[in-house]
Amino acid sequence: MIDFSIIWFAIIVFGTLMYIVMDGFDLGIGLLLPFNKDPIERDMMVNTVAPVWDGNETWLVLGGAALYGAFPLAYSVLLDALSIPLTAMLIGLIFRGVAFEFRFKATLEHRAFWDKSFIAGSLLATFSQGVAVGAILNGFPVVGREYAGSAMSWLAPFPLFCGVGLVIAYALLGCTWLIMKTEHDLHRKMSALATPLTLTLLLVVGIISIWTPLTHADIAQRWFTRPNLFWFLPVPVLVVLCSWGIVRAIKREAHYSPFILTLALIFLGFSGLGISIWPNIIPPSITIWQAASPASSQAFMLVGGLLIIPVILGYTFWSYYVFRGKIKADEGYH
Repeated sequence: MIDFSIIWFAIIVFGTLMYIVMDGFDLGIGLLLPFNKDPIERDMMVNTVAPVWDGNETWLVLGGAALYGAFPLAYSVLLDALSIPLTAMLIGLIFRGVAFEFRFKATLEHRAFWDKSFIAGSLLATFSQGVAVGAILNGFPVVGREYAGSAMSWLAPFPLFCGVGLVIAYALLGCTWLIMKTEHDLHRKMSALATPLTLTLLLVVGIISIWTPLTHADIAQRWFTRPNLFWFLPVPVLVVLCSWGIVRAIKREAHYSPFILTLALIFLGFSGLGISIWPNIIPPSITIWQAASPASSQAFMLVGGLLIIPVILGYTFWSYYVFRGKIKADEGYH
């Protein structure tokens, strides 16, 4: 018998990872804007993602809709528990999107306002996403299929630290994206930022990797008991190797490998999250099967999902293919 819950969980994981990767580097550009005061170079930074940024958020919509239809219990608990950070994330994304468009059309005296709005929106959206991830790792109390905790349960040291960690991760993703897409002075500026960002992110990952098992015995047992220890050991080893590879690639003035290795680093971090909570979709005790909608509903949804996902992948690939290559100072999407 087909287990539709696993299929839909895989679709949600895939959609979430696609969103983190694709919207991550354009949010990262907003986070990096304060480090560059040159107006021409700021325009170049934004123009690297101007043709594709709005399509990236399709994956967020897909993940949210899939969670609502396939795992309604998880959807209701997450919205109750994370109503404040999720609302803040949406406000940040909206503000970032408006600023993205308006900064190109604003007069010179108003351009600074929209640049600051773009930075603030990117920071708010990124930090809120990190807080949500940290809160999910901490887990939620559920009684009688309803969230039984406080609306402020996310306001704790670990989720807030995860928010800071995701800001650093997205900044590195945006930085290596710009290394790949730019030349000359801007390329050199981003290369100078990439190494300290990589080392800082490695430190953050190390702290989270120690903090999580110390405060959650079930996660410690998952990672550090045999034979799991041997199965999961490649994850932290590969994190260190990818970080080392990014630093080496920057030193030899590589253009593409820093971004590819950063993608691998993000994927490994996401894999670590999955290993820590599987098979729970609402830690510490609600599994994907307990949170699932009826199999008939999941099967009906899957027909539409199998039709729309290839379309999204197709236009995403085509848009990135059309706008491939390095950005020039005299080129612009708007």
